[in-house]
Amino acid sequence: MARRPLPRILSTGSAQIARSRDLARTQFARSRELARTASDSASDVLHPLITITRGLRRLASAGRRKWAETPKDRRSMLLFLVASVILVVALVPYGPLLAVITLMAAAAWQGRDRRPSAPEGPDESQTERLRSLYEALVPYFSAAEDPAPLYTHGGEWEKAFPEFEFDGTGRVSSLLIRYPAYFTDGETESRARIEHLLAAKSGRGREYHFTWDEEGNELTVTVLAPLPTDIAAQRFVTAPGETVLGFTDPTLVQRTLPLTHGEEQRDVPPVVWRTGIRSTEPHLLVMGQPGSGTSTLLRSIALQALRYGDVVIVEGGSTGEYACLIGRDGVLAVECGLAGALASLEWAATETERRLIATNRARQAGRPSPDDTKRPLWILLDRPTAFTHLAAADNRKDPQSLLQVPLRHGRAVNVTVVVADQWDGMDALSDAVRQQTRARVVLGPATAEQLETVLGAPPHTTPVADVPPGRGYARLGTGPVHRLQVPATPDPYDDATSDAHRQAVLDLLPERTTPVDAEPLAKLEKLAEEPEPEPVPAEAVVAETS
Repeated sequence: MARRPLPRILSTGSAQIARSRDLARTQFARSRELARTASDSASDVLHPLITITRGLRRLASAGRRKWAETPKDRRSMLLFLVASVILVVALVPYGPLLAVITLMAAAAWQGRDRRPSAPEGPDESQTERLRSLYEALVPYFSAAEDPAPLYTHGGEWEKAFPEFEFDGTGRVSSLLIRYPAYFTDGETESRARIEHLLAAKSGRGREYHFTWDEEGNELTVTVLAPLPTDIAAQRFVTAPGETVLGFTDPTLVQRTLPLTHGEEQRDVPPVVWRTGIRSTEPHLLVMGQPGSGTSTLLRSIALQALRYGDVVIVEGGSTGEYACLIGRDGVLAVECGLAGALASLEWAATETERRLIATNRARQAGRPSPDDTKRPLWILLDRPTAFTHLAAADNRKDPQSLLQVPLRHGRAVNVTVVVADQWDGMDALSDAVRQQTRARVVLGPATAEQLETVLGAPPHTTPVADVPPGRGYARLGTGPVHRLQVPATPDPYDDATSDAHRQAVLDLLPERTTPVDAEPLAKLEKLAEEPEPEPVPAEAVVAETS
């Protein structure tokens, strides 16, 4: 069947709409440019009037200040002196005109811009820093076959560094570097050498962000400001299925969250991890050194997960980091021993299978998923590799083997697994944990090799040795690597916790309920307190025989 051609009004309508949009966009840009030009011209024309007005205001304020400082017994003499001057000026030929000219000159002098003029170029110390950077880059950005090399010993650094900025300490804060086209900027090793050199020569102890423009043969080096470490745990403005891992720089994140810090409010760009049925990174792996903040991140995730779902916590360190969550509404279990961990994870695997079967049956029957499969279930494991050694010594099952079903099929039934461990236990992680955890977080100091091993890509910043707790990097799937600062979520039962942070965590905890394993004991105690019933007398009954 031949396809009918579209009517002319429909076929040309889209082109006319696009043409009208381009015309409107062009007119708007032209009008904005005209407005900017008119504003600049008006400011240039009115600059003398603005200067004189500012000077008159300063002279008037000086006169009022002089009048206030004069004692009351001398103010009459001051008024007489001013009146005499006005009378003399009025009687002298051309006196008023000369007085007006003198007043305008004094106002122009007082209204001048007194700010110190910025130097047009770098000073001697800044020039020496730029020259040393240039000389250090010569072996990497020069070749013997180049007829007109950009980098030579004793060459002109102004051509290689067209833009630069310095901070208050005299160190480089921003730098634009041009390099020859034959430099192998597509190789990771070559980039790493240049980045390490620039970080060492520009000043250690700071984080640098490197932006490589391979088409323009330019490298932009920017010093990153430290991330805020004073953000406490609080209720974040997120939708169901969104979890705030921490906060990052506003360069790669186009979303901000309103936060409260005492009585102040501010907007900070977050790193939001999305879980659920449509998530591409349904499970999370956290790595770090002892004291780097891995348990803090798991506590923050647990507090956010309890708003909409249930939580099962397995702690391999047996340090009581999650004692504040025991018996809370939505916390199904907090296990610190091998037997409890095996029982809880076995139940989680069985629950995942039950949800899968119920969802499959509902879909085959053409019905929506049951309500008991829609509530999110979170399985949080802190140092599960500690149980691996215990299970091997006791000839028991490794708890990580029970995570295969939740890891592989948990996304379809709202089951999320979060695993946190230390660097010494990385080799003991199971293959299922390594393959199914596509969201990754690294906290604490780490080498470039460790970051690339866990995150799958090197960060565009230089890691530093001394970092605060909860500081690291995050990567969700195949996305970019973000700097990360975890919100302060300490153990409220720890004596070293400040009162403000302790109260912030306690305010987020759900109501405490009676634990499941304590219900039979409570029932037995209640029955023991009740008085024994009195025996009821019964009469003997004689059976009749036929």
